[in-house]
Amino acid sequence: MENKKQEKDGFIYTYSAGEQAEIRRIRDKYTAPTEVEDKMSRLRRLDASVSNTAQAVSLVFGVIGTLVLGFGMSLIMTELSDALGFSENTAMAVGITVGVVGGALASLAYPMYNAIVRAKRKKIAPEIIRLTDELIK
Repeated sequence: MENKKQEKDGFIYTYSAGEQAEIRRIRDKYTAPTEVEDKMSRLRRLDASVSNTAQAVSLVFGVIGTLVLGFGMSLIMTELSDALGFSENTAMAVGITVGVVGGALASLAYPMYNAIVRAKRKKIAPEIIRLTDELIK
């Protein structure tokens, strides 16, 4: 919202707090970042990279495990075994085996996430500590 105040020769515009914040965000895109902003953005990027990497890897691992589990269930419960040329007993054995393997893969996704987070934190801890020390002082 803009409020207009008339002066002698023209108008002066004042903007609300929300518009002021938007104006500052736009202006900040076009100004050179200061050294503190560079370090802070690097710190945020490093911190986010830990969980983002672990999340992506464990998500892919969990989805693959779930798909393998579903394939094993399909072998047992549908006519897919006939299309693949398996007998009923063979399809049951293969389906159970594939399903158990898929379930194991899917259940390992969260422990994998934790292991990746621990390893990445250990790897980037010195850089995070150095940046935080510089920003605190």
